[in-house]
Amino acid sequence: MLSHEPLQKLDIIAPEQLAAQLPAHVAASVEGRDIVVFSVTDDASDTAAFSARYGFPMEDCANTIVVRYKKDGGEHLAALVSLGSLRLDVNGAVKAALGAKRISFAQREIATEQSAMEFGGITAFGLPMSWRVLVDAAVMERQQVVMGAGIREAKLLLAPAVLKELENVEVAPLTLPPGGAEELS
Repeated sequence: MLSHEPLQKLDIIAPEQLAAQLPAHVAASVEGRDIVVFSVTDDASDTAAFSARYGFPMEDCANTIVVRYKKDGGEHLAALVSLGSLRLDVNGAVKAALGAKRISFAQREIATEQSAMEFGGITAFGLPMSWRVLVDAAVMERQQVVMGAGIREAKLLLAPAVLKELENVEVAPLTLPPGGAEELS
């Protein structure tokens, strides 16, 4: 079960209000799962600001990043879910997991248009089935994680095992050791 000391202080969105608060495809994907959805202020939506304001450690904050990659002569999009406290090994582990020849961050406009979510709020829930969703193995080691909810003014609190319920999710080691840094080419 999910736990967080100030959980009772969070502005929890009732399940019957999800469709009115979240993008329809995200609400539909979240519905019926063991996920707490709560409101946050836009100025505290980004990971570091969220962690500082709401008291969740960076190790429990999961970011969803959209990348585009070339494989088999075509261009594809994928979502990468990793902890806010770790850095993705983009040109090593991620590139290998995707079997990609080239990889880069997706342009903001492409990421938001194709996901139908707000930049800074993109989540693994409700993404197109054609996308691969890679979840870093370190995410799965946490008791709970907080991640985007499709909009900047809401977050999802869930046990990482809930991510494995999504059909297009793959778990793989994707990050560098703590303190490592990686840049996209």
